Amino acid sequence: MKWLKWIGIGVLAVLVGLQFIPTRTNQSTTVPPTDFVKTYNVPEDVKSILAVSCYNCHSNNTNYPWYSRVQPVGWYLENHINKGKEDLNFSEFGDYSARMQQSKLKSMISQIEDGEMPLASYTFIHREARLSENSKKRLVDYLKTLIE
Repeated sequence: MKWLKWIGIGVLAVLVGLQFIPTRTNQSTTVPPTDFVKTYNVPEDVKSILAVSCYNCHSNNTNYPWYSRVQPVGWYLENHINKGKEDLNFSEFGDYSARMQQSKLKSMISQIEDGEMPLASYTFIHREARLSENSKKRLVDYLKTLIE
């Protein structure tokens, strides 16, 4: 029984020690000229939908919840955000080639229509990010106007 106590103390010490290993934050105070909303003339209602449902994982400015400062959750979120930005970064959308932009737009439409985005794991915690049928339709209809 004594060894179980020492294992518990060891695990606790490791968990406390992990809290001192920081993560990189994905926060910016400016909206670059290459941002999606500056590249296209995005209506306010669509901007709002994108900000709430997409930009946390797919831009250079994430609004972090309190639990992002608790490790290993912070590392998971950092990895998740980095992967999201690799697939699509709204902050750098204007830097994509015209062909890449069109491809991304088509992919966005497909994933929204299929219910793949936003991710269920994200909307489970961030209920405000769930897309209503009206929001999906508005977003998809707008994105379709951008396809050439």
